[in-house]
Amino acid sequence: MNRWRPLRLLDLANQSLLQDEALAIAALNSLPTELFPPLFMAAARGRHSKTLKAMVQAWPFTRLPLGALMKAQQPHRDILKAALDGLDVLLAQKFHPRRWKLKVLDLRANAYTDFWNIWSGTLPTTSKGSLEELRAKRKKVDNSRMGEKQSLAPMEVLIDLCLKETNMDEFLTFLIRRVRQREGLLALCCRKLKIVAMPLQNIEKILKTVQLDYVQEVEVNCTWELSTLARFAPRLGQMVNLTGLRLSHIVMSSFVSWAAEDVEKLVSQFTSQLLSLHQLQDLYLGSVFFLEGRLDQVLRCLKTPLETLFITNCLLLESDLTYLSLCPSTSHLRHLSLSDVNLAGLSPEFLQVLLSRASATLHHLDLHGCGITDSQLTAILPALGDCSQLTTFTFCGNPVSMVVLENLLRHTLPLSKFRIGLFPVPLECYMGIQGPLHLGNLQGYLTQLRLIKQELGRPNSVLLFSDSVCSYDVIILRFCDLM
Repeated sequence: MNRWRPLRLLDLANQSLLQDEALAIAALNSLPTELFPPLFMAAARGRHSKTLKAMVQAWPFTRLPLGALMKAQQPHRDILKAALDGLDVLLAQKFHPRRWKLKVLDLRANAYTDFWNIWSGTLPTTSKGSLEELRAKRKKVDNSRMGEKQSLAPMEVLIDLCLKETNMDEFLTFLIRRVRQREGLLALCCRKLKIVAMPLQNIEKILKTVQLDYVQEVEVNCTWELSTLARFAPRLGQMVNLTGLRLSHIVMSSFVSWAAEDVEKLVSQFTSQLLSLHQLQDLYLGSVFFLEGRLDQVLRCLKTPLETLFITNCLLLESDLTYLSLCPSTSHLRHLSLSDVNLAGLSPEFLQVLLSRASATLHHLDLHGCGITDSQLTAILPALGDCSQLTTFTFCGNPVSMVVLENLLRHTLPLSKFRIGLFPVPLECYMGIQGPLHLGNLQGYLTQLRLIKQELGRPNSVLLFSDSVCSYDVIILRFCDLM
């Protein structure tokens, strides 16, 4: 049953003030700083565009997190229009009063939500210190009202872009048009760029308006030809502060009849732009089908150590994996995934070297579906046992025996930070190749697991389930902190 919540005195005062917009606007010059956010929220709810426009011009904080507010106000184009109209008035002036602090119009829906929660009174009491900090700034802000005027720097309009339609939606079309109309005065800044589905020519038109050196994360999650990636690469090279890059489904279906030198030229057009990404820490390459025999060309262009490297569902040669293990950029990995990379029949030496080099930093390792056999796993166990920071190891989808899996547990369970292991049901627990589970053998295996865990001082629960999506039977071992 919902409890009735009476309006606060502040809410009633805002409602009364907004009944006369002219009076509300006139009161802004003397309005205390802490009353701006609740009045702004009330004006947005009531669609008081004139008041919103005036409040943007007088906003006493450096950031206006409008996206978090618009998220709850649908439709929100009129709120954005009022905010941009307010900026237009200021941007048309050569100088602005020192009291006006606004530098960033933040349109991200999930950023700085606590700002509005604080002022609306919905934030938990544990966060009330933030309110006191904001109130402590009031005197400093108010004392700057009468200071000398200062020149106007470009205003940052901050968004996260998700390009998932053939054409731009109404919101993005409106925003870009306004930014272009105020070129040099408004700077459209994007930290996260995600491309799901949009023709490259439309993407290019949008990115011409974006400050590319502001972009920190890029995700391409749609099927692109290698030639499309090569055409996009120059834009990528301009994102000099990029920390994370995700590429998925880069195919070469149209290159069957191409000369080898033409393919190499396209690969080079992409990899050469990586030389500019000096801040890159996280690299995800999923179903990128030009890597076979060329992984070294990608990794050689990385100028800083990676923290995260995911290479999943890709075709790689043994020479690719050898270079991976020796590359300077892979010596301090925290997260490594080679999921669904076929390692069957390959020498395990590259994994031994790679794990040894990253033993002091590696937290998460994923070798799911690699086709690793008993001899390969046995060879890497000493290096795996030296990974002192390892917390998660995914190894399901590999055909190994009960004896070798038990040996794996003896190398991983003693690791003090190890928490979760995803392991395959051993081959002996099946009746024939790809046959059903042999419940008697499985019960014996689980009994043996309990004895091993008790022996190693890790008597925690074992959960068995069948993964119908991947057709793997998986044992999940969860370990609680014993400290």
